[in-house]
Amino acid sequence: MVLRVVAVRKGFGSRQVLRGVSFEARAGQLVGIVGENGAGKTTLLRILSGDLRPDDGRVDLVGTRGYCPQHPVLDEELTVRQHLRLFQVAYRLPSPGRALHLIDVLSAAGYLDAPVKVLSGGTLQKLNLVLALMHDPDVVLLDEPYQGFDWETYLRFWDLAQELKDRGRTVIIVSHLAHDTGRLDVLHHLHDGFLGPSPTADTA
Repeated sequence: MVLRVVAVRKGFGSRQVLRGVSFEARAGQLVGIVGENGAGKTTLLRILSGDLRPDDGRVDLVGTRGYCPQHPVLDEELTVRQHLRLFQVAYRLPSPGRALHLIDVLSAAGYLDAPVKVLSGGTLQKLNLVLALMHDPDVVLLDEPYQGFDWETYLRFWDLAQELKDRGRTVIIVSHLAHDTGRLDVLHHLHDGFLGPSPTADTA
């Protein structure tokens, strides 16, 4: 297993958000986690990313990880190209080649020299996704990754997810809606702090 989550619990004050979440994911697997707004999906993903500590339980993750948060954390004064350069240095990559390839795949090359503050929500999300993927992580954690995408970009996203799967990457997609469940290998439903198989999807 590349990712193993065991009895993870998390509360904020008196509110218990996660009450013992457990699941596993293998290399080359597309895993969906769905739930209503406020169900704890983002909290779970932040714990998987290492950004938040669980109150109890553990997360075992093999390899590198990439995290695409629901709300991009970007500097509005920097251009897209400057963000790529900044993260290239942070990831210690020899070149921005993969990032530029991903920008091209997502049809965002025309915005390379535009500052973040002028970008549309969909283009911001493209940059957000590229920054999570440009170091080619083993485990990809995506929180509402296609929000703001037009139909063509949405399809390109799934082509990209399939390409990651084919190369043995593990992709965890969190969403409040179960979009295109037939593309997923496993679909879990987060409800009332617990994670279980969704009745609307086959598991494999």
